[in-house]
Amino acid sequence: MKTLKEVKVGQTVKVVKLHGEGAVKRRIMDMGITKGVEIYVRKVAPLGDPVEVNVRGYELSLRKNDAQMIEIE
Repeated sequence: MKTLKEVKVGQTVKVVKLHGEGAVKRRIMDMGITKGVEIYVRKVAPLGDPVEVNVRGYELSLRKNDAQMIEIE
């Protein structure tokens, strides 16, 4: 299983599944990250947290803990 946390800067990936449950999963879905959506990784902070991505035409910063719940292909 590959997650968004492992993706390198400049790559575009597709969401396969969201892991986690309850409020955390709901928050990720509210950000527009759902099954089948494409995510482009723009940059990663110097210490690796957070990760800045483009989703559905807007910029979003995700913590590594949240990025680890997003399974990609």
